[in-house]
This record gives sequence, C-alpha cells and structure tokens, in this order.
Amino acid sequence: MKLLRIGEKGKEKPAILDKNNKIRDLSSHILDLNPKSLNFETFSKILKIDLEKLPELSKNERLGSCISKPGKFVAIGLNYSDHAKETGAKTPSEPIVFMKATSSISGPNDIIEMPKESKKLDWEVELAFVIGKETKNITEEKAPDHILGYCIVNDISEREWQIEKLGQWVKGKSGDTFGPTGPYLVTKDEIPEISNLNLTLEVNEKRMQTGNTKNMIFNTNFILSYLSKFMSLQPGDIVTTGTPAGVGMGMKPQIFLKSGDNIKVKIDCLGQQNSKVISI
Repeated sequence: MKLLRIGEKGKEKPAILDKNNKIRDLSSHILDLNPKSLNFETFSKILKIDLEKLPELSKNERLGSCISKPGKFVAIGLNYSDHAKETGAKTPSEPIVFMKATSSISGPNDIIEMPKESKKLDWEVELAFVIGKETKNITEEKAPDHILGYCIVNDISEREWQIEKLGQWVKGKSGDTFGPTGPYLVTKDEIPEISNLNLTLEVNEKRMQTGNTKNMIFNTNFILSYLSKFMSLQPGDIVTTGTPAGVGMGMKPQIFLKSGDNIKVKIDCLGQQNSKVISI
C-alpha cells in the first residue's frame, strides 16, 4: 500500500493510492495517519477495503506529511561511509543517534523556511522507517515484524547551529519545516529489496547526492534493534537512517542553500519531493 495525507495544513485527509494511482479518501475508515491508526491491525483492515468504492481526491491538492504527530522523530548520523569521509569524521563503530523535533515535520512539497539568522542550511536525502507496534529490546531478526513501512525524509540541517554552537545536534536539525516527510508511507510488500534502493537529491536541477541503501553502514533491522535497547518505540514513531555523500557541507568549497533554491528528492519505490527554500 501507498498511503498519504492530502489537504490544506491542519485539515489533511488520510488517503491511499489505488491500482490505477488514483487517490482515494480513507477518512470514512480512519481519522488520520497518526499513532492511533499506524499499526498492523488497522492496515490489515485497510487491505480488505474495496478502494474503487471510496471517493476520489484531486491530485492538485496539497500533500501533507505522510505521518501525523509521531511521538518520536529519531535520526541516525554518518550512516554511509562516503558521507562520513566527506565530513572528515571517522566511520562510526555503532549508530550515532540524535533526535529531530517532531515540529520540524512538513509536507513533501511544502516551502522550506530559511531562518534569517541561518548561514549554512544544508540538505540530506534519507530513507526513513515507521514503527508499527511497541518495540523494546528486540533482536535484529525480529525487527522486520515491527516496521510498518518506509518513507522519504529530507533531513534539513543548519550546520552552524548543529556543529559550531555548543551542545547537541538537535539545534541544527529541528527548525520548522526541517523535516519534509513523504509523499507516501509505503508498506514493505511494495518494496522488492529495502537494501537496494537508489537515493538522489538535486538542487536547482543539479545532482548533488547519488547513493544506494546497500551502502548503509548499519541496515534498518540493526538500527531498530540497537535503538530498542536504549528506548522503547511506539506506533507512528519515525526513524530516519542517514544520508549518502553529496551534502553541501562536504563540498570544496562548501555550498549551502539560499532563498529561492528548488530541491528535488527521490528514492526508488517511495516517490519524490519537490521543495522550495524561502527566507523568512
């Protein structure tokens, strides 16, 4: 299944793509794609619905983030060796874990707000997964039973705030609109091989990032098992798994986003984001 949320901000409807890629309204069956509905039991019920009997929604409406109000937005840093190398960091021996504020989540095509104090705004295409049931201290082998689906996250990062200011990375990762998410939450049956997905990111039609999930240092199952030893995860929680090489910080000379820039993000099977940076 490919699920999405569609409509103006704060009034999004849950929806699903049918076999003809028409957008069908799910709001008569679930209120939203939020922690209450993001579980395997609800998804099993959705599978039984005759989608062609559901109202069709316009493709011209705004797409919201594919997840509403997750309890956690967990992120993994330096999870591709080429990205670690370009930033001058050592390849990590275990996952580097940080958090993004859930208030940073925005729609896949929404404007990315560039704060007026920002000097080093950067991009990061990432594969994310969404939790489908309570997860605590599980093995790597059990991890697939807890992953409900996958989506795209652009982990927008203000590098001065992240690196040059004191404290943790969260300051540079949590601005409003710093987490475009979606367009779709895609269930595992739609993805032939999660460990072989191409990721790309363009800025103003220039390719900046080209990667593949086969080059992740820690795969999704290992990451979930690892996280579950330190915190419990709940249905609807998002875990974004790191970015390949090609970020602006890693270039020589460094390149950062400016107002008016257009960003296109794609991952195989998961869709595409199209965002514009606007100074506020």
